[in-house]
Amino acid sequence: MKTAKVVLITGMSGSGKSVALHALEDAGFFCVDNLPPELLPDFVRLEGERRTQRIAVAVDVRTGRSLPVLLPLMQALEAHGVLIRSIFLDSVTEALVRRYSESRRPHPLARGGASNDAAQALNEAIAQERELLSGLRDVSTVLDTSLLRPAQLRAWVRDLVGVSPGTLTLVFESFAYKRGVPLDADFVFDLRVLPNPFYERELRPLSGRDEPVRRYLEAQPEVGALLSEIEGFLTRWIPGFEVDQRSYLTVALGCTGGQHRSVYAAEQLGARFAGTRPTLVRHRELDSTE
Repeated sequence: MKTAKVVLITGMSGSGKSVALHALEDAGFFCVDNLPPELLPDFVRLEGERRTQRIAVAVDVRTGRSLPVLLPLMQALEAHGVLIRSIFLDSVTEALVRRYSESRRPHPLARGGASNDAAQALNEAIAQERELLSGLRDVSTVLDTSLLRPAQLRAWVRDLVGVSPGTLTLVFESFAYKRGVPLDADFVFDLRVLPNPFYERELRPLSGRDEPVRRYLEAQPEVGALLSEIEGFLTRWIPGFEVDQRSYLTVALGCTGGQHRSVYAAEQLGARFAGTRPTLVRHRELDSTE
């Protein structure tokens, strides 16, 4: 019987952990940043005695040499009935470099040196951090924050922790290929082969959520055929991920601009699977403009 709920926020430095933690704090979680891993069992026990219902802890490479003990401690807690939901925030290296350049803050693993070596030192520190955190990433739900605004990240984190635990949650995410494939995708489907509403003048300013766009796409036989094939593929293979005790499965659907075809497909597939298991639908490009 699961006795407590702990959300672990981890990931790359500069990927938005502070934003995520503040979002959980606003949602009623008791939050602690940069908790030494050795203290995690005592902290969970103490808050359990206080009957704190929801706990969020941020852990990253700032913990230094203590980081390797985190995974065994998590496994031990779960063996004692503690439900731990681990969210790993990731970003492409270019985005991390840009954020550090804008904030002028040092990377926790960066070494001092000549100013003309600063860029190289930062890239080396990021590469080292990826290696150190690879084990945590493998057991976590990965959220790619490379192109997310803070408001998007806050909303997506709240969505992730708001789903009831114990079953596989499907996440359908639309995106634009011109801005890159999401790092958190488990499956990627390319919808650029489908007719593009962008070339219909009256449909260009609309999105895949709008009725005229839906009618246009539903009138194209290949659209229905492709969605049915994606649905059949997922239906066939989802049970295998459930057996593997996965918490989330992210299905990324891409088109050129992330506005029409991919948005429509994400909405349609989300509706088709909503009756079978927990389902989230998010639109990387569309949500960033709202």
